[in-house]
Amino acid sequence: MRNPLDSAELDAAIENVHRAGMPGLFAEVRDGDQIWRGAAGVADTATGRPVTADMRHRVGSITKTFTAAAVLQQVESGLIGLDTPIGHYLPGLVPGERGDAITVRMLINHTSGLAEYLPYAYPSLKGFPRLADTGPQSLDDNRFTRFHSTDLIERGVGAPATGAPGSTPGIYSNTNYLLLGELLEHVTGTTAQQCITRNVIERAGLRNTELPTGPYVDGPHSQIYESWLGMTDPPRDYSVYDMSFVGPAASLISTVTDLNRFYGMLLAGEIVSMSSLAQMQRTVPVVSQEGKTIEYGLGLYPTEAPGQATFWGHGGTAWGAGALTMTRADGNRQMSVALNLQRWNTLDPSGNPQPHPIDAALAAFCRVAMYG
Repeated sequence: MRNPLDSAELDAAIENVHRAGMPGLFAEVRDGDQIWRGAAGVADTATGRPVTADMRHRVGSITKTFTAAAVLQQVESGLIGLDTPIGHYLPGLVPGERGDAITVRMLINHTSGLAEYLPYAYPSLKGFPRLADTGPQSLDDNRFTRFHSTDLIERGVGAPATGAPGSTPGIYSNTNYLLLGELLEHVTGTTAQQCITRNVIERAGLRNTELPTGPYVDGPHSQIYESWLGMTDPPRDYSVYDMSFVGPAASLISTVTDLNRFYGMLLAGEIVSMSSLAQMQRTVPVVSQEGKTIEYGLGLYPTEAPGQATFWGHGGTAWGAGALTMTRADGNRQMSVALNLQRWNTLDPSGNPQPHPIDAALAAFCRVAMYG
């Protein structure tokens, strides 16, 4: 049964997230031909400038769906084998037995066993996943650092493995997606940024989406505020930041409208073939960076609620910015939301994130947006 858009309910739900403590957020919800766009709060806490639903925004790991789609396109063209070892293509980056054991598929669905490089590139994060042993200092130190993908990959590959290649549950790791960027460059002869832009972003007709080459967000955008679990108080503005530390894993800039357009086309078989989409929707258990075990496919994951249809999409965070995009399996109901504060929860004495009113308000908004 299709749920029509209830504008008043959506307006109230998004306002509740702002009232719960989110400086600003904006969203687009689609149901068939109906479209609701809404925003609540401010884009700049100093000036009170309001957020608007057309703003460009850093969408973090939503980038992974774009990168996975670009890889699947090359699988369709015969340049990449989904179950071919990565060592066949990049023996210098993943040498020896691991290069022979880790397949392209294992990189895309996070079952490679390759560790996350971020705690090794950002010294104040070296205590991760023990959040109480981390700090925000490195975030500021590396605001304008230009990282090289191969150096970051080397840190991840050189770190202790998180599991045997192909074993489950997998462990979510950005190292996998930096390797996929190098793989795209190897087989296409262009940079990953050029490949994804031409074959995915432009193919989908996305006019406000890009993989940035510098630290700035062009066009109308919000400031973005990082709290780092209450350790940065007041939260720090990281809207100007060099995203080379995540590249094809999490650097994308987009809009909520572009995200809905892209995922609608993807689930309709207009970005990759329907057979490739079926591969993307084959899931395995993966432990997320929040420590939760989720079902993860090839750059996509499902959201399921009792008695409701399955939605597919991805979430993402950057320093200060968050986003979530979900499209119902039939493509007829879509939701994309962007947030300008991250890691708002503080830690309890045991080092675990404490519930915050934003959590419940945001979950309620997503329920209304997805299910009516």
